[in-house]
Amino acid sequence: MSSPKKFGFPWPEFNDGLSYHDVVSPSDAGFTLIQFYSTKYKSSAPLLGWLQRIKSEQITVDGQVATDPDTVLRVDSKLVYHRLPWKEPDAPHLIEVLYEDDDMIALNKPSGLQVLPGGLFQQRTVLTQLQWKANNQGTFEMHKKPHPVPVHRLGRGTSGILLCAKTKLARGRLASYFADGTSHIGGKRDTNQELGKIAKLYRALASGIVDNDKVTINQPIGIVKYPGVGKGLYVASQSGKPALSEVNILERNIQENSTLVQVKIQSGRPHQIRIHLSFIGHPLLGDPLYSVGGQPKCLDCEFINESFAEDGGYQRPAQPVPGDCGYYLHAHKLVLSHPITNEFIEIIAPLPSILQTPDEIKEISIMHQTAQAVEVG
Repeated sequence: MSSPKKFGFPWPEFNDGLSYHDVVSPSDAGFTLIQFYSTKYKSSAPLLGWLQRIKSEQITVDGQVATDPDTVLRVDSKLVYHRLPWKEPDAPHLIEVLYEDDDMIALNKPSGLQVLPGGLFQQRTVLTQLQWKANNQGTFEMHKKPHPVPVHRLGRGTSGILLCAKTKLARGRLASYFADGTSHIGGKRDTNQELGKIAKLYRALASGIVDNDKVTINQPIGIVKYPGVGKGLYVASQSGKPALSEVNILERNIQENSTLVQVKIQSGRPHQIRIHLSFIGHPLLGDPLYSVGGQPKCLDCEFINESFAEDGGYQRPAQPVPGDCGYYLHAHKLVLSHPITNEFIEIIAPLPSILQTPDEIKEISIMHQTAQAVEVG
């Protein structure tokens, strides 16, 4: 058996920091420096944190370091906040390639690796590794070379197939596949017509014993305010957008009080499987965030850690957030129409052992034994 193709560069201890640019608008002219940042970007740091950043010479006004928080801003002044380099939390760096051609690449994302920059993870992401991979192939002019870009997301704790586009045309068409699938959920459509050009199949380990062999969940998903999540948290909500999950039971483990399930979604809302399974009373085993009913375990908590880190920003949120790991969810299979050739393509990401049925474990063991016998022979 040939070894899977992998790529990835080890993460440096500290990232490169970040620079955030602003231009003072007429409505903000007359604000002091501390008023501007502590009101417009209060989700980034508390007031004392912004004062520390100013005193630490991390902010420039029209190219000059500003250390006086009471500096009055003028219209069209250019502000730059230089965030200091920091040590990002641990994350895997090696990524397996499942499929690749001139237009797209499908990756087997490991659990614990974020797809796009956000929060504490700005460098340790799939996107960074794709950029580094492109540079390592002999060019630093990335605009002249196909640059793979993820066309959808997987949660940091979710593993499995992540589809990325290499060209602008492929990116546009693949993005439309996902949008098209979601837009038809809950709407009227000819049942004989093919539903979208892409479908995803997941494996998950749910808590408790699911009674029915098949469950269809069509609970809408919306957003609520939640401490530590600036854009809000996705939850089960009757006023939300339509979402559809088809669940099939693969194995019930009475001793462990868990159920191995297969979930089919056409495209998906953020955290859809986690929310839908918790909505029917079976949150993913080990999910630190979602509880029964498709709601967070601490929806009414208003507590935010007002202490700040070395760079002036907030410490890690006090309550669980969507990027936290601990659950078992794997994007196992993806079928799609190729964005350029329209060829039917099926991509499979090998299952983690905890998400395999006993028969699958036995079959894989036999395959390995056979492969070893062939190599010895």
